[in-house]
Amino acid sequence: MSERVDLLVVGGGINGTGIARDAVGRGLSVVLCERDDLASHTSSASTKLIHGGLRYLEQFEFALVGKALAEREVLLRAAPHIIWPLRFVLPHQPHLRPAWMIRIGLFLYDHLGRGRRTLPGSRRIRFSKHVVGTPLRDEFHVGFVYSDAWVQDARLVVLNAMDAAQRGAEILTHTRCISAKKEGTDWIAELESDSGVRRTVRARALVNAAGPWAAKFLDDIAHIEHSHSLRLIKGSHIVVPKLYDHRYAYIFQQPDRRIVFAIPYERDFTLIGTTDIEYQADPSHPTIDGEETAYLCEATNRYFKRNLTPADVVWSYSGVRPLLEDKSGNASEVTRDYHIELDSSGPPLLNVFGGKLTTYRKLSEEALDLLGEALGNTKPAWTAKGPPLPGGGEFNIDALLDDVRASRPWLSEVMAWRLVHNYGTRTRDLLGEADGLEALGEHFGSDLYQAEVDYLIRHEWATQAEDILWRRSKLGLRVGPDDVARLTAYLAKVPAR
Repeated sequence: MSERVDLLVVGGGINGTGIARDAVGRGLSVVLCERDDLASHTSSASTKLIHGGLRYLEQFEFALVGKALAEREVLLRAAPHIIWPLRFVLPHQPHLRPAWMIRIGLFLYDHLGRGRRTLPGSRRIRFSKHVVGTPLRDEFHVGFVYSDAWVQDARLVVLNAMDAAQRGAEILTHTRCISAKKEGTDWIAELESDSGVRRTVRARALVNAAGPWAAKFLDDIAHIEHSHSLRLIKGSHIVVPKLYDHRYAYIFQQPDRRIVFAIPYERDFTLIGTTDIEYQADPSHPTIDGEETAYLCEATNRYFKRNLTPADVVWSYSGVRPLLEDKSGNASEVTRDYHIELDSSGPPLLNVFGGKLTTYRKLSEEALDLLGEALGNTKPAWTAKGPPLPGGGEFNIDALLDDVRASRPWLSEVMAWRLVHNYGTRTRDLLGEADGLEALGEHFGSDLYQAEVDYLIRHEWATQAEDILWRRSKLGLRVGPDDVARLTAYLAKVPAR
């Protein structure tokens, strides 16, 4: 016996969860399956920026930059607790790019995407008169400052899944689609969980949002002929003890014309990335190699006084970007724009290729416009001006933080900040009626307590220590092996959501 739904979405990254949310908000019944945890792969391995992509202007990708900058404004409103403004410093190196070129680029960046609405514009600065000049080497005298935004990338995925579920979608993690075939006007898909439980889903339409495995899904699961090929590009990042004490980020030009970011990270660290390396291996577990680590250290050392070595790296992560092949010779020049394709030869099949974190909502909207027409659903797009993502109901996050601290003075400033910038207005639900730290239950190291773990199990599909320590939070940077062992033992005893 199979269940019938309007839409089956395969893939629990940012595009899959965004499409599921948009679809269920338009009245469609939705099942989403993800073979691992939500945001297990590409969507949690980004540079964690909501940005237009300043360097894409040099590739004349004006439409992509404009679209991304417009989306930056939408997302700042939708999730102000996990997305916030960030100012970037670009030290000027005349032999790499002349000042007039940078000024033109920043002017366009300020005004594309229907204009800069909420963020301050770009300007030239002299480092001798600004705090951002302190960590820089003495040969740098002037530079430029501009605005973009920071995002907790994996949480953005989870919040889209939460909102979809609250609207009626079924989100199945650790569940893979092992077959999909056309039967009359429907797709018949066989799903299998990690525990071996199988179920059959009959769907009026199928969405292939499998990221790096999108082409493989068509070849091996759906057995659909296609002409698309994905170019897999590995991007790696390193995390080091913080290199400076202010809240600005840096964007560094390199002799190979690539750029590398240095970004304040989790209060005590600096995030540095990214690389662009052609990748041919299994996308499931990419790791940084020695050459990439050396490249990122050298890229930083060209600008900062403090000399960075591979021994300073406390954590690294890598992800594989599934970019649509456009025959570019250089990996860093492959377009970051997306391509969505609707195959209506039988029950609809929508394929998602490429894309970037910033434009996921627009991609989802366009996908549902296509699917809605194919499925006879005429409900309009809604996410651009719709309700915020879970926890985003209070736009003034500083005021929310003050309220949480005032009502719970026993919370440390650091813990309160982390909770509010992870859970927003839902921080109150997580803390419940607790009147002290001891009321939050078992302590798992750093400022992680049982109440938060239980919340993540109950509401956010967390089942493993890695889900909690590296995707729902970055507390993996602050806990030790004994803490991880205690958390793992606790999770083994608690029924999954």
